[in-house]
Amino acid sequence: MYTFTARRTAATAALLAAGLGLTACAGPSGGRPAAAVSTPSSSAASGTVPLDTPDAKPALTLTDQNGHPYDLVEQTAGHPTLLYFGYTHCPDVCPTTMADIALAARKLPAAQRRELRVVFVSTDPARDTPRRLKRWLGAIDSSFTGLTGDFPAVQKAARSLGVGISAPVRHKDGTVTVSHGAEVFAFSPKDDKAHLFYTSGTSQQRYAADLPKLVTGETP
Repeated sequence: MYTFTARRTAATAALLAAGLGLTACAGPSGGRPAAAVSTPSSSAASGTVPLDTPDAKPALTLTDQNGHPYDLVEQTAGHPTLLYFGYTHCPDVCPTTMADIALAARKLPAAQRRELRVVFVSTDPARDTPRRLKRWLGAIDSSFTGLTGDFPAVQKAARSLGVGISAPVRHKDGTVTVSHGAEVFAFSPKDDKAHLFYTSGTSQQRYAADLPKLVTGETP
């Protein structure tokens, strides 16, 4: 396990000192979790982290849950966008994070909800087929976009944002460990750049309070 690349902000340094980093989740190939270990983080570390230098969206084209090519930069241009790297067999942090965002998004007015893009990029593309992504996201929010494809491309995109992910490791007992950063990046519709990210453990209430601002291009 290793911590994600240090970011360009003093706030992040404090988070790293508190122990924020990669989340490692293990589960058998059948999909039922065998164990889960999350990097510890205090409640004070849960929430938004501003970026001193805004990050551009990664240039990334993968396959969406409908089996169609999806150009992240092109298809989210001008839209408020939340971007997360994770995988569907994750037993805890990934489904919790997506569910919290979904609950918060449902509180937006319909017009704002239609503008919001939530993109889930798989860090376990061998198991996360488009069909599985569609079924998994459909149980959370069918408007979310799931992307899967070339792992090196996914890893490169994640690293461009300072997010560390490792290739899945299959063990002799059939379990698979997938290590990934658990940050949610919020991209503004005004300049298509991320001015902040959310740490693992951010509450549904925090997302609900911030989304109305994010969709209009404000930085919470």
